[in-house]
Amino acid sequence: MEFERLETLRERHPAWRLLRAANATLVLSFLGKFFVEGNRGATGAAEAAGALDDDLYAINAGLDQPRFPKAARAYLEDWAATEVGFLRRFYPTGVDEVHYEVTPAFEKAYAWVDSLQARAFVGTESRLHTVVELLRQIVHGSETDPDVRLADLRRQRDQIDAEIAAVEAGEVVIMDETSVRDRYQQFAATARELLSDFREVEDNFRGLDRAAREKIAAWDGSKGELLADLVGSRADIAGSDQGRSFQAFYDFLLSESRQEELSGLLATVSRLDAVEADRRVRSIHHDWSEAAERAQRTVRQISEQLRRFLDDQVWLENRRVLDLVRAVEATALEVRALPPSFGMEVDEPGIEFALPFERPLYEPPAAAEVESLIPPATDEDLDADLLFTQTYIDTARLAGNIRAVLPARASALLEDIIEMYPIDQGAAEIVGYLALSDDDLTIEMDESDQTVVTYADPDDPERTKRLRLPKVTVRRA
Repeated sequence: MEFERLETLRERHPAWRLLRAANATLVLSFLGKFFVEGNRGATGAAEAAGALDDDLYAINAGLDQPRFPKAARAYLEDWAATEVGFLRRFYPTGVDEVHYEVTPAFEKAYAWVDSLQARAFVGTESRLHTVVELLRQIVHGSETDPDVRLADLRRQRDQIDAEIAAVEAGEVVIMDETSVRDRYQQFAATARELLSDFREVEDNFRGLDRAAREKIAAWDGSKGELLADLVGSRADIAGSDQGRSFQAFYDFLLSESRQEELSGLLATVSRLDAVEADRRVRSIHHDWSEAAERAQRTVRQISEQLRRFLDDQVWLENRRVLDLVRAVEATALEVRALPPSFGMEVDEPGIEFALPFERPLYEPPAAAEVESLIPPATDEDLDADLLFTQTYIDTARLAGNIRAVLPARASALLEDIIEMYPIDQGAAEIVGYLALSDDDLTIEMDESDQTVVTYADPDDPERTKRLRLPKVTVRRA
Protein backbone atom coordinates (compact mmCIF):
# COMPACT_ATOMS: atom_id res chain seq x y z
CA MET A 1 0.00 0.00 0.00
CA GLU A 2 1.17 3.52 -0.77
CA PHE A 3 2.11 6.04 1.88
CA GLU A 4 -0.71 8.45 1.04
CA ARG A 5 -3.27 5.65 1.22
CA LEU A 6 -2.04 4.55 4.65
CA GLU A 7 -2.01 8.14 5.87
CA THR A 8 -5.64 8.57 4.79
CA LEU A 9 -6.67 5.37 6.57
CA ARG A 10 -4.84 6.44 9.72
CA GLU A 11 -6.69 9.74 9.83
CA ARG A 12 -10.18 8.67 8.71
CA HIS A 13 -10.83 4.97 9.28
CA PRO A 14 -12.83 4.35 12.51
CA ALA A 15 -10.93 1.13 13.31
CA TRP A 16 -7.55 2.88 13.25
CA ARG A 17 -9.05 5.82 15.15
CA LEU A 18 -10.21 3.39 17.85
CA LEU A 19 -6.74 1.92 18.29
CA ARG A 20 -5.36 5.45 18.76
CA ALA A 21 -8.09 6.57 21.19
CA ALA A 22 -7.20 7.40 24.82
CA ASN A 23 -10.04 5.21 26.17
CA ALA A 24 -9.54 2.41 23.64
CA THR A 25 -9.34 -0.20 26.40
CA LEU A 26 -12.79 0.75 27.72
CA VAL A 27 -14.32 0.79 24.25
CA LEU A 28 -12.83 -2.58 23.26
CA SER A 29 -13.57 -4.30 26.57
CA PHE A 30 -17.19 -3.18 26.93
CA LEU A 31 -18.38 -3.20 23.32
CA GLY A 32 -16.48 -6.41 22.60
CA LYS A 33 -17.94 -8.21 25.63
CA PHE A 34 -21.46 -6.80 25.35
CA PHE A 35 -22.06 -6.88 21.60
CA VAL A 36 -19.50 -9.22 19.98
CA GLU A 37 -19.04 -11.85 22.69
CA GLY A 38 -22.71 -11.57 23.66
CA ASN A 39 -23.89 -11.98 20.04
CA ARG A 40 -26.15 -8.91 20.36
CA GLY A 41 -27.54 -6.95 17.49
CA ALA A 42 -29.42 -3.67 17.91
CA THR A 43 -29.89 -3.00 21.65
CA GLY A 44 -31.92 -0.32 23.42
CA ALA A 45 -30.11 2.61 24.97
CA ALA A 46 -31.38 1.79 28.48
CA GLU A 47 -30.04 -1.78 28.42
CA ALA A 48 -26.67 -0.77 26.93
CA ALA A 49 -26.26 2.14 29.35
CA GLY A 50 -27.10 -0.08 32.31
CA ALA A 51 -24.45 -2.65 31.36
CA LEU A 52 -21.84 0.07 30.76
CA ASP A 53 -22.67 1.73 34.08
CA ASP A 54 -21.93 -1.56 35.88
CA ASP A 55 -18.55 -1.82 34.14
CA LEU A 56 -17.69 1.80 34.95
CA TYR A 57 -18.56 1.25 38.61
CA ALA A 58 -16.31 -1.82 38.77
CA ILE A 59 -13.40 0.04 37.10
CA ASN A 60 -13.70 3.23 39.19
CA ALA A 61 -14.25 1.43 42.49
CA GLY A 62 -11.38 1.97 44.94
CA LEU A 63 -9.78 4.84 42.98
CA ASP A 64 -9.30 8.27 44.49
CA GLN A 65 -10.07 9.90 41.19
CA PRO A 66 -12.40 8.01 38.86
CA ARG A 67 -10.65 7.03 35.65
CA PHE A 68 -13.83 7.39 33.61
CA PRO A 69 -15.95 10.11 35.26
CA LYS A 70 -18.62 10.64 32.58
CA ALA A 71 -22.07 9.03 32.62
CA ALA A 72 -22.67 5.82 30.69
CA ARG A 73 -25.09 7.43 28.21
CA ALA A 74 -22.57 10.20 27.50
CA TYR A 75 -19.94 7.60 26.55
CA LEU A 76 -22.41 5.82 24.26
CA GLU A 77 -23.30 9.08 22.53
CA ASP A 78 -19.60 9.92 22.09
CA TRP A 79 -18.85 6.51 20.56
CA ALA A 80 -21.83 6.85 18.20
CA ALA A 81 -20.85 10.29 16.89
CA THR A 82 -20.46 10.57 13.11
CA GLU A 83 -16.80 11.54 13.34
CA VAL A 84 -16.06 8.58 15.67
CA GLY A 85 -18.00 5.64 14.18
CA PHE A 86 -17.60 2.94 16.87
CA LEU A 87 -21.38 2.55 17.33
CA ARG A 88 -24.40 3.05 15.08
CA ARG A 89 -27.17 5.08 16.71
CA PHE A 90 -30.68 4.81 15.18
CA TYR A 91 -34.40 4.40 15.84
CA PRO A 92 -35.86 1.08 14.63
CA THR A 93 -39.16 1.21 12.77
CA GLY A 94 -42.07 1.67 15.17
CA VAL A 95 -39.84 2.09 18.27
CA ASP A 96 -39.39 5.35 20.21
CA GLU A 97 -36.24 4.34 22.10
CA VAL A 98 -32.85 4.91 20.49
CA HIS A 99 -30.87 1.72 19.76
CA TYR A 100 -27.15 1.02 19.40
CA GLU A 101 -25.14 -1.60 17.53
CA VAL A 102 -21.44 -1.95 16.77
CA THR A 103 -20.11 -1.02 13.34
CA PRO A 104 -18.05 -3.28 11.05
CA ALA A 105 -15.05 -1.01 11.69
CA PHE A 106 -15.20 -1.78 15.43
CA GLU A 107 -15.41 -5.52 14.75
CA LYS A 108 -12.30 -5.33 12.57
CA ALA A 109 -10.38 -3.55 15.32
CA TYR A 110 -11.64 -5.97 17.98
CA ALA A 111 -10.75 -9.01 15.87
CA TRP A 112 -7.22 -7.66 15.33
CA VAL A 113 -6.68 -7.00 19.04
CA ASP A 114 -8.08 -10.43 19.88
CA SER A 115 -5.62 -12.03 17.45
CA LEU A 116 -2.71 -10.51 19.44
CA GLN A 117 -3.35 -12.86 22.38
CA ALA A 118 -1.20 -15.94 22.67
CA ARG A 119 -3.03 -19.17 21.86
CA ALA A 120 -2.31 -22.39 23.72
CA PHE A 121 -3.16 -24.43 20.66
CA VAL A 122 -2.63 -23.37 17.04
CA GLY A 123 -4.10 -25.80 14.56
CA THR A 124 -2.70 -26.06 11.06
CA GLU A 125 -3.85 -29.43 9.76
CA SER A 126 -7.51 -28.46 9.31
CA ARG A 127 -6.62 -25.26 7.48
CA LEU A 128 -4.35 -27.21 5.14
CA HIS A 129 -7.20 -29.63 4.39
CA THR A 130 -9.50 -26.67 3.82
CA VAL A 131 -7.06 -25.03 1.41
CA VAL A 132 -6.61 -28.24 -0.57
CA GLU A 133 -10.36 -28.87 -0.66
CA LEU A 134 -11.04 -25.35 -1.90
CA LEU A 135 -8.45 -25.74 -4.64
CA ARG A 136 -9.98 -29.08 -5.60
CA GLN A 137 -13.44 -27.51 -5.83
CA ILE A 138 -12.14 -24.65 -7.96
CA VAL A 139 -10.31 -26.95 -10.38
CA HIS A 140 -13.03 -29.56 -10.75
CA GLY A 141 -15.85 -27.02 -10.66
CA SER A 142 -14.36 -25.11 -13.60
CA GLU A 143 -13.50 -28.23 -15.63
CA THR A 144 -15.42 -28.38 -18.94
CA ASP A 145 -14.16 -31.76 -20.19
CA PRO A 146 -16.80 -34.44 -19.36
CA ASP A 147 -14.20 -37.25 -19.30
CA VAL A 148 -12.14 -35.48 -16.65
CA ARG A 149 -15.26 -34.78 -14.54
CA LEU A 150 -16.34 -38.44 -14.79
CA ALA A 151 -12.86 -39.64 -13.82
CA ASP A 152 -12.91 -37.46 -10.69
CA LEU A 153 -16.41 -38.60 -9.72
CA ARG A 154 -15.41 -42.26 -10.15
CA ARG A 155 -12.34 -41.66 -7.98
CA GLN A 156 -14.53 -40.19 -5.23
CA ARG A 157 -16.91 -43.14 -5.56
CA ASP A 158 -14.03 -45.63 -5.21
CA GLN A 159 -12.83 -43.86 -2.07
CA ILE A 160 -16.35 -43.96 -0.57
CA ASP A 161 -16.74 -47.65 -1.50
CA ALA A 162 -13.38 -48.44 0.11
CA GLU A 163 -14.38 -46.59 3.29
CA ILE A 164 -17.74 -48.41 3.39
CA ALA A 165 -15.98 -51.76 2.99
CA ALA A 166 -13.54 -50.92 5.79
CA VAL A 167 -16.39 -49.96 8.15
CA GLU A 168 -18.28 -53.14 7.28
CA ALA A 169 -15.12 -55.11 8.11
CA GLY A 170 -14.94 -53.45 11.53
CA GLU A 171 -12.11 -51.05 10.70
CA VAL A 172 -13.49 -47.72 11.94
CA VAL A 173 -11.01 -44.83 11.83
CA ILE A 174 -11.78 -42.29 14.56
CA MET A 175 -10.37 -38.77 14.54
CA ASP A 176 -8.02 -38.13 17.47
CA GLU A 177 -8.66 -35.37 19.99
CA THR A 178 -6.00 -33.09 18.50
CA SER A 179 -7.62 -33.19 15.07
CA VAL A 180 -11.04 -32.57 16.63
CA ARG A 181 -9.80 -29.51 18.54
CA ASP A 182 -8.00 -28.26 15.44
CA ARG A 183 -11.11 -28.41 13.29
CA TYR A 184 -13.38 -27.02 16.01
CA GLN A 185 -11.04 -24.04 16.47
CA GLN A 186 -11.16 -23.31 12.75
CA PHE A 187 -14.96 -23.73 12.70
CA ALA A 188 -15.47 -21.31 15.60
CA ALA A 189 -13.19 -18.67 14.04
CA THR A 190 -14.86 -18.99 10.64
CA ALA A 191 -18.36 -18.83 12.17
CA ARG A 192 -17.56 -15.60 14.02
CA GLU A 193 -15.91 -14.08 10.95
CA LEU A 194 -18.98 -14.97 8.89
CA LEU A 195 -21.25 -13.16 11.35
CA SER A 196 -18.99 -10.11 11.14
CA ASP A 197 -19.11 -10.30 7.33
CA PHE A 198 -22.91 -10.29 7.44
CA ARG A 199 -22.86 -7.08 9.49
CA GLU A 200 -20.51 -5.51 6.94
CA VAL A 201 -22.86 -6.53 4.10
CA GLU A 202 -25.75 -4.94 6.03
CA ASP A 203 -23.69 -1.76 6.45
CA ASN A 204 -23.05 -1.68 2.69
CA PHE A 205 -26.79 -1.96 2.02
CA ARG A 206 -27.45 0.83 4.52
CA GLY A 207 -24.93 2.96 2.64
CA LEU A 208 -26.93 2.37 -0.55
CA ASP A 209 -30.15 3.34 1.24
CA ARG A 210 -28.53 6.50 2.63
CA ALA A 211 -27.20 7.44 -0.81
CA ALA A 212 -30.67 6.92 -2.31
CA ARG A 213 -32.28 9.20 0.30
CA GLU A 214 -29.66 11.92 -0.25
CA LYS A 215 -30.10 11.72 -4.00
CA ILE A 216 -33.90 11.98 -3.73
CA ALA A 217 -33.67 14.96 -1.38
CA ALA A 218 -31.31 16.92 -3.66
CA TRP A 219 -32.68 15.82 -7.06
CA ASP A 220 -33.93 18.57 -9.37
CA GLY A 221 -34.22 16.65 -12.66
CA SER A 222 -36.97 14.48 -14.08
CA LYS A 223 -38.53 11.70 -12.04
CA GLY A 224 -37.82 9.08 -14.71
CA GLU A 225 -34.08 9.79 -14.72
CA LEU A 226 -33.92 9.56 -10.93
CA LEU A 227 -35.79 6.24 -10.84
CA ALA A 228 -33.55 4.83 -13.57
CA ASP A 229 -30.48 5.85 -11.55
CA LEU A 230 -31.77 4.39 -8.27
CA VAL A 231 -33.00 1.13 -9.77
CA GLY A 232 -29.72 0.78 -11.66
CA SER A 233 -27.74 1.21 -8.44
CA ARG A 234 -29.90 -1.41 -6.71
CA ALA A 235 -29.41 -3.81 -9.63
CA ASP A 236 -25.65 -3.26 -9.53
CA ILE A 237 -25.52 -4.22 -5.84
CA ALA A 238 -27.73 -7.29 -6.34
CA GLY A 239 -25.76 -8.40 -9.40
CA SER A 240 -22.31 -7.93 -7.86
CA ASP A 241 -20.24 -10.82 -6.47
CA GLN A 242 -21.11 -9.71 -2.93
CA GLY A 243 -24.83 -9.51 -3.73
CA ARG A 244 -24.98 -12.92 -5.41
CA SER A 245 -22.97 -14.57 -2.63
CA PHE A 246 -25.21 -13.03 0.03
CA GLN A 247 -28.39 -14.16 -1.76
CA ALA A 248 -27.05 -17.72 -2.13
CA PHE A 249 -26.20 -17.87 1.59
CA TYR A 250 -29.60 -16.40 2.52
CA ASP A 251 -31.37 -19.04 0.41
CA PHE A 252 -29.33 -21.69 2.19
CA LEU A 253 -30.43 -20.41 5.59
CA LEU A 254 -34.09 -20.41 4.53
CA SER A 255 -34.01 -24.19 4.04
CA GLU A 256 -35.68 -25.87 7.00
CA SER A 257 -33.78 -29.12 6.45
CA ARG A 258 -30.45 -27.26 6.46
CA GLN A 259 -31.40 -25.48 9.68
CA GLU A 260 -32.25 -28.78 11.34
CA GLU A 261 -28.99 -30.30 10.10
CA LEU A 262 -26.95 -27.39 11.47
CA SER A 263 -28.72 -27.59 14.85
CA GLY A 264 -28.04 -31.31 15.09
CA LEU A 265 -24.37 -30.97 14.13
CA LEU A 266 -23.76 -28.12 16.60
CA ALA A 267 -25.45 -30.04 19.42
CA THR A 268 -23.41 -33.17 18.67
CA VAL A 269 -20.09 -31.32 18.47
CA SER A 270 -20.78 -29.43 21.72
CA ARG A 271 -21.15 -32.75 23.58
CA LEU A 272 -17.72 -34.08 22.55
CA ASP A 273 -15.24 -34.47 25.41
CA ALA A 274 -12.32 -33.34 23.26
CA VAL A 275 -13.95 -29.99 22.55
CA GLU A 276 -14.22 -27.00 24.87
CA ALA A 277 -17.52 -25.77 23.47
CA ASP A 278 -17.64 -22.06 22.71
CA ARG A 279 -21.00 -20.77 23.90
CA ARG A 280 -20.95 -18.11 21.17
CA VAL A 281 -21.17 -20.69 18.39
CA ARG A 282 -23.73 -23.09 19.89
CA SER A 283 -26.55 -21.19 18.20
CA ILE A 284 -24.52 -19.30 15.62
CA HIS A 285 -26.87 -20.33 12.79
CA HIS A 286 -29.69 -18.37 14.45
CA ASP A 287 -27.39 -15.32 14.62
CA TRP A 288 -26.62 -15.81 10.92
CA SER A 289 -30.33 -15.85 10.12
CA GLU A 290 -30.96 -12.71 12.18
CA ALA A 291 -28.07 -10.84 10.54
CA ALA A 292 -29.19 -11.92 7.06
CA GLU A 293 -32.76 -10.79 7.81
CA ARG A 294 -31.48 -7.37 8.91
CA ALA A 295 -29.68 -7.03 5.58
CA GLN A 296 -32.83 -8.04 3.70
CA ARG A 297 -34.83 -5.55 5.78
CA THR A 298 -32.49 -2.80 4.64
CA VAL A 299 -33.10 -3.77 1.01
CA ARG A 300 -36.86 -3.63 1.63
CA GLN A 301 -36.43 -0.13 3.10
CA ILE A 302 -34.83 0.98 -0.18
CA SER A 303 -37.86 -0.29 -2.11
CA GLU A 304 -40.21 1.39 0.37
CA GLN A 305 -38.29 4.65 -0.04
CA LEU A 306 -38.81 4.48 -3.81
CA ARG A 307 -42.54 3.84 -3.36
CA ARG A 308 -42.93 6.78 -0.97
CA PHE A 309 -41.02 8.98 -3.39
CA LEU A 310 -43.44 8.12 -6.19
CA ASP A 311 -46.47 8.75 -3.96
CA ASP A 312 -45.08 12.11 -2.79
CA GLN A 313 -44.27 13.19 -6.34
CA VAL A 314 -47.77 12.34 -7.59
CA TRP A 315 -49.33 14.24 -4.68
CA LEU A 316 -47.14 17.28 -5.32
CA GLU A 317 -47.97 17.28 -9.04
CA ASN A 318 -51.71 17.03 -8.34
CA ARG A 319 -51.44 19.79 -5.77
CA ARG A 320 -49.63 22.01 -8.27
CA VAL A 321 -52.34 21.47 -10.90
CA LEU A 322 -55.09 22.32 -8.38
CA ASP A 323 -53.24 25.50 -7.33
CA LEU A 324 -52.99 26.62 -10.96
CA VAL A 325 -56.68 25.94 -11.60
CA ARG A 326 -57.72 27.87 -8.49
CA ALA A 327 -55.45 30.78 -9.48
CA VAL A 328 -57.10 30.93 -12.91
CA GLU A 329 -60.60 30.81 -11.36
CA ALA A 330 -59.76 33.57 -8.86
CA THR A 331 -58.37 35.79 -11.64
CA ALA A 332 -61.47 35.18 -13.78
CA LEU A 333 -63.76 36.20 -10.91
CA GLU A 334 -61.75 39.39 -10.32
CA VAL A 335 -61.98 40.61 -13.95
CA ARG A 336 -65.55 39.42 -14.60
CA ALA A 337 -67.22 42.67 -13.44
CA LEU A 338 -64.49 45.01 -14.72
CA PRO A 339 -62.67 43.66 -17.79
CA PRO A 340 -59.16 44.99 -18.30
CA SER A 341 -58.85 48.12 -20.47
CA PHE A 342 -55.54 47.30 -22.05
CA GLY A 343 -55.32 45.60 -25.42
CA MET A 344 -56.42 46.42 -28.98
CA GLU A 345 -59.27 45.55 -31.29
CA VAL A 346 -58.75 44.06 -34.74
CA ASP A 347 -61.51 43.96 -37.34
CA GLU A 348 -60.17 40.89 -39.05
CA PRO A 349 -58.11 38.17 -37.40
CA GLY A 350 -55.98 37.89 -40.54
CA ILE A 351 -55.44 38.98 -44.16
CA GLU A 352 -56.97 36.92 -46.93
CA PHE A 353 -54.81 36.19 -49.96
CA ALA A 354 -56.43 35.31 -53.32
CA LEU A 355 -54.10 34.12 -56.04
CA PRO A 356 -55.40 34.01 -59.63
CA PHE A 357 -54.16 30.53 -60.36
CA GLU A 358 -55.93 29.12 -57.30
CA ARG A 359 -59.32 29.67 -58.97
CA PRO A 360 -60.66 26.58 -60.75
CA LEU A 361 -61.42 26.65 -64.48
CA TYR A 362 -64.99 26.84 -65.68
CA GLU A 363 -66.85 23.55 -65.88
CA PRO A 364 -70.33 23.35 -67.36
CA PRO A 365 -72.85 21.97 -64.87
CA ALA A 366 -74.00 18.41 -65.44
CA ALA A 367 -77.58 18.01 -66.58
CA ALA A 368 -79.79 16.33 -64.02
CA GLU A 369 -83.38 15.19 -64.28
CA VAL A 370 -85.46 15.96 -61.22
CA GLU A 371 -88.81 14.26 -60.58
CA SER A 372 -90.67 16.67 -58.33
CA LEU A 373 -93.89 14.70 -58.19
CA ILE A 374 -93.78 11.88 -55.65
CA PRO A 375 -96.67 9.42 -55.82
CA PRO A 376 -98.70 9.25 -52.61
CA ALA A 377 -98.20 6.24 -50.38
CA THR A 378 -101.02 3.76 -49.80
CA ASP A 379 -102.10 2.28 -46.52
CA GLU A 380 -101.11 -1.18 -47.68
CA ASP A 381 -97.42 -0.09 -47.88
CA LEU A 382 -97.24 0.77 -44.16
CA ASP A 383 -96.30 -1.87 -41.59
CA ALA A 384 -97.85 -0.91 -38.27
CA ASP A 385 -95.78 -3.56 -36.39
CA LEU A 386 -92.72 -1.39 -36.78
CA LEU A 387 -94.18 0.99 -34.24
CA PHE A 388 -94.14 -1.79 -31.59
CA THR A 389 -90.69 -3.21 -32.35
CA GLN A 390 -88.73 -0.12 -31.34
CA THR A 391 -85.97 -0.85 -28.82
CA TYR A 392 -85.63 1.41 -25.80
CA ILE A 393 -82.46 1.17 -23.68
CA ASP A 394 -83.06 2.07 -20.06
CA THR A 395 -79.77 3.72 -19.07
CA ALA A 396 -80.98 4.10 -15.47
CA ARG A 397 -81.24 0.30 -15.24
CA LEU A 398 -77.72 -0.10 -16.67
CA ALA A 399 -76.32 2.38 -14.18
CA GLY A 400 -78.13 0.55 -11.40
CA ASN A 401 -76.49 -2.72 -12.51
CA ILE A 402 -73.06 -1.12 -12.23
CA ARG A 403 -73.77 0.36 -8.78
CA ALA A 404 -75.05 -3.00 -7.56
CA VAL A 405 -71.74 -4.63 -8.53
CA LEU A 406 -69.23 -1.88 -7.73
CA PRO A 407 -68.81 -0.28 -4.31
CA ALA A 408 -67.65 3.30 -4.03
CA ARG A 409 -64.09 4.04 -5.25
CA ALA A 410 -63.81 0.75 -7.13
CA SER A 411 -63.46 -0.38 -10.74
CA ALA A 412 -64.26 -3.46 -12.82
CA LEU A 413 -64.20 -4.66 -16.40
CA LEU A 414 -67.40 -4.28 -18.45
CA GLU A 415 -67.31 -7.96 -19.38
CA ASP A 416 -67.48 -8.91 -15.65
CA ILE A 417 -70.61 -6.74 -15.19
CA ILE A 418 -72.22 -8.24 -18.31
CA GLU A 419 -71.48 -11.71 -16.95
CA MET A 420 -73.53 -10.93 -13.83
CA TYR A 421 -76.27 -9.07 -15.76
CA PRO A 422 -76.56 -10.78 -19.18
CA ILE A 423 -77.45 -8.76 -22.29
CA ASP A 424 -81.17 -8.89 -23.22
CA GLN A 425 -81.43 -6.22 -25.93
CA GLY A 426 -78.44 -7.05 -28.10
CA ALA A 427 -75.67 -4.71 -29.19
CA ALA A 428 -77.79 -1.64 -28.41
CA GLU A 429 -77.62 -2.46 -24.71
CA ILE A 430 -73.79 -2.68 -24.87
CA VAL A 431 -73.71 0.70 -26.60
CA GLY A 432 -75.95 2.00 -23.80
CA TYR A 433 -73.29 0.95 -21.26
CA LEU A 434 -70.62 2.81 -23.23
CA ALA A 435 -72.79 5.97 -23.42
CA LEU A 436 -73.44 6.27 -19.66
CA SER A 437 -72.70 9.78 -18.40
CA ASP A 438 -73.66 9.72 -14.71
CA ASP A 439 -71.60 11.87 -12.37
CA ASP A 440 -70.29 8.99 -10.27
CA LEU A 441 -69.60 6.62 -13.20
CA THR A 442 -66.71 6.78 -15.64
CA ILE A 443 -66.32 4.61 -18.73
CA GLU A 444 -62.71 4.18 -19.93
CA MET A 445 -61.67 2.39 -23.15
CA ASP A 446 -58.15 1.06 -23.75
CA GLU A 447 -57.49 0.87 -27.49
CA SER A 448 -54.26 -1.06 -26.93
CA ASP A 449 -56.18 -4.12 -25.68
CA GLN A 450 -59.33 -5.92 -26.82
CA THR A 451 -62.07 -8.02 -25.30
CA VAL A 452 -64.86 -10.18 -26.76
CA VAL A 453 -68.40 -9.98 -25.35
CA THR A 454 -70.78 -12.89 -25.99
CA TYR A 455 -74.56 -12.39 -25.74
CA ALA A 456 -77.78 -14.05 -26.86
CA ASP A 457 -79.52 -12.87 -30.06
CA PRO A 458 -82.76 -11.06 -29.02
CA ASP A 459 -84.55 -12.41 -32.13
CA ASP A 460 -83.29 -15.97 -31.65
CA PRO A 461 -82.38 -16.82 -28.01
CA GLU A 462 -80.84 -20.13 -29.07
CA ARG A 463 -78.25 -18.26 -31.11
CA THR A 464 -75.30 -16.38 -29.60
CA LYS A 465 -73.40 -13.46 -31.01
CA ARG A 466 -69.90 -12.17 -30.30
CA LEU A 467 -68.89 -8.52 -30.27
CA ARG A 468 -65.23 -7.41 -30.28
CA LEU A 469 -64.57 -4.22 -28.31
CA PRO A 470 -61.58 -2.34 -26.88
CA LYS A 471 -60.89 -3.13 -23.25
CA VAL A 472 -63.58 -1.24 -21.27
CA THR A 473 -63.13 -0.37 -17.58
CA VAL A 474 -65.98 1.01 -15.47
CA ARG A 475 -65.01 3.16 -12.46
CA ARG A 476 -67.23 4.46 -9.67
CA ALA A 477 -66.30 7.60 -7.77
